[in-house]
Order: sequence, then structure tokens, then C-alpha cells
Amino acid sequence: MTSTPNVAGIAVVVAALAAVCYSKGSSPRSIWKFLRQKAALVAGRGLPDFAQLTGFPHPKPVHGFNIVHARPRPYRPFRWEYHQNMSLKNLEPDYWLELESTYRDRIAQRRQIYALHGKRVIDELPGSEAASKELMEMVIQYLCLRYPQQFEFDEWTLTFRNHILDSTANISTVHPLVFLLENVPEDFLITQEDPDTGLYTLRAAVSTSAVGWNISQKIGKPLHEIHGPVPDYKEKLAFSMDRQVMWYTCQVHLQERRAQWVYRYFSKMPCNKPIQRGSWGLEIGEPLFLQTDEPEWSHRQHQNPDLPLSDIHMRVDWQTLRRLPKSRAIVFNFKAIFTPVTDFRNEPFIPKLLLKVLLEGKKEIMEYKGTWSIEHKVIPALREWTKEQEDKGWIPKDWQEKTLNENPFYPGWEKHHPIPT
Repeated sequence: MTSTPNVAGIAVVVAALAAVCYSKGSSPRSIWKFLRQKAALVAGRGLPDFAQLTGFPHPKPVHGFNIVHARPRPYRPFRWEYHQNMSLKNLEPDYWLELESTYRDRIAQRRQIYALHGKRVIDELPGSEAASKELMEMVIQYLCLRYPQQFEFDEWTLTFRNHILDSTANISTVHPLVFLLENVPEDFLITQEDPDTGLYTLRAAVSTSAVGWNISQKIGKPLHEIHGPVPDYKEKLAFSMDRQVMWYTCQVHLQERRAQWVYRYFSKMPCNKPIQRGSWGLEIGEPLFLQTDEPEWSHRQHQNPDLPLSDIHMRVDWQTLRRLPKSRAIVFNFKAIFTPVTDFRNEPFIPKLLLKVLLEGKKEIMEYKGTWSIEHKVIPALREWTKEQEDKGWIPKDWQEKTLNENPFYPGWEKHHPIPT
């Protein structure tokens, strides 16, 4: 309960702020909203200022944002020469959580997946509750600042309003992971340091975008086990017994060194330097959540000669990684974005670059990505589109494939994907 002196102090602050807002010509509604927020902070009820806590800036608000017409930025994270590495980039403050036109359908799909799969989609371990709540609060603050016409948060009643879905949630009663599932089309994996081993382990998660794995298989595991074996570590089985022993010994040392590197990186990761990266694959249709025991998984095992090119999509999982300031947990979040491969026809350099990766990329990595089932359709199309772009003068005929300077985008992408302001 707020004490009498505190009530008096709040009243004084409110009166002073009201005078300032009025002098600046603010509307009565915006003044009231602003005053409720400030009064709640004085009373200890508001959200913390995460930009102040982390040292990482708040996003700029998007004015006139229309979710129906919004498009994601065209992530094309193709690289050459292609090596299996993290390819980390600094996170842009305005693009931690990027909303676009599939929002309503994706949220409905996430709810359906959770209803069918339960703990394979949402799970948590004891001790992760504070980190989940902190993450929810950080997400709410970001959404309300970045998309002020679409989301609102009442600091006094603790009510979050989603104007896109016409829904509300009281954050004092809703489960944080369920809130994330129902309001944000992203997956979140919360890792915390194990005090006994010093390794970061998966402690809580909501993930409806898993292909070939699920949360129930990963919860409680350290990071180097979550990701499994890296394709570049694999070797052919036709070695002699001596070579096999040597390979196994090297594998053990590599896993140990990898675990040590991950631990050092995570233990030193600051709050003010979140990072981002992307992984990609080529899929039939738009599989969001697909498990190995489902019939659709078998599509990856053969090449369908009648497969229409229009049914093939590139899936990009655009991922970010950041530390929470209070719980010190580290959060992975990622969003699956699907693009018809036919879009590449009008994107300079992309057909030739992807063709190079598919034809000459390391076999183990391509197998890991599962591209074989669609290569018989995509490769001929990429050859045709490359020639078209050369004949039109979009790319030089002697251009040697390399990672584009605009990576993860392509030259001139802004013309087709205007940046919201």
C-alpha cells in the first residue's frame, strides 16, 4: 500500500508533470497516459527502464505502421566462401522484434501448435521464473515503444492491450511464456548459468518454430549439447581403426574446447552488446513446427519430379542473443521467415550466389541444411535467373561469387522493402 507521504509526493510530481505537458501542447489523452505512467513509477508499479539498465537504446517509434502491409526485411544470409561459423552482427535497436503481415496468422498457428504439443513447445525449470518475467517486461516495453499504435501498457492496472488482436492480458496473472506465445511471433530460449558446472543451460523456453527437434529434448542441457554435433566435425566412416581412434579423440577435445569457448563468451557477454545472426534452409511449403515422427518429414528423403517451383521456400531463422540486466540470464530469440524462391529472380546477385553455395558448398553442411530434396528444381531455375540478370546488366558477367557487402541483404533491396519510419 502506498503511504500518505508517498501519495502526497506523487500528487506533487503529477501536478508538475501535468503543467509541463500542458505547456508543450500535448493532447489530454496523451497527458493522462503519460501521468499515469510516471505516477506508477513513483509508486513502484511501473516497468523498469531497460535502456537505462542495459545501456542499449530503446527503439524509435514507427508512425503510421500498418500490420496488413508490413513486410519483413529481405534476409538473404548467403555467404561465399561458405564456412560453418556464427557470422555474428551487432543488433540494431529498431529490429529486435520485427512485426509484419503474417502476424495474426502466425499467432493463431502458435496457439494451435501449443494446444497440440504442450511441453514440447513450452517448458521451464525451477529457478527460471524471475528471468521469464523480466523477459516479458522487456518485450512489453519494446513493443509499446516501437509500435505505439498497436500496443499499450497500463502501468497502474498492469494491463497489456494488443490492438492488432483486440486482446488484453494482465501481466500479474498471465504466465510470461504463455504471454510471449500469444503476442510475439518469435521463439524465446532462456539460458542461465549452472552454479555447479559454470555452463549455461536451457532453463525455460517457448518454441513453436522447431524443425526436427523440440523443447522437451533440450530443456536442462548445456548449450554445446543443445546444438548437437557441428557438420564440419563429421568425417567419413571409411577410416582405419587407428584413424577412427584419432578422430574420436579429436572430437572429445573439440567438444571440450567448444564448451569452454561458449562458457567464456557467455560469462563475459555484456547487456549493452546484443548480437544477431541468421541461418537458412530451403523447404517444401512453409513448415513452422515439424517433428521427425510426422508424415511430412518423409518429404526430405526423396526428390519429387512433379514438385512445383512455387512450392519451394527459403526459410530464414533470424536470431538474436542478449543478456537480461537483472536476472543475468541470456536469451536467444528467433523468428522463422519464409520467402518463395521465385522472389530471387528479381534480386541482383542472389541467384548466382546461392547457386554457388548449392553446387560447391561443403557436402556435410548442405546435408545438414536438407537441401537435396529440392535441388533438382531450384538449381536449374537459379542458372536461368543468373543468365537473365547477366543479360539485363544487373550483374557483371565476370562477377566472382562472394559474400555481398550488403549481407544479409542485397543491392537495392530498399526499393522493394521500404523501411518503416
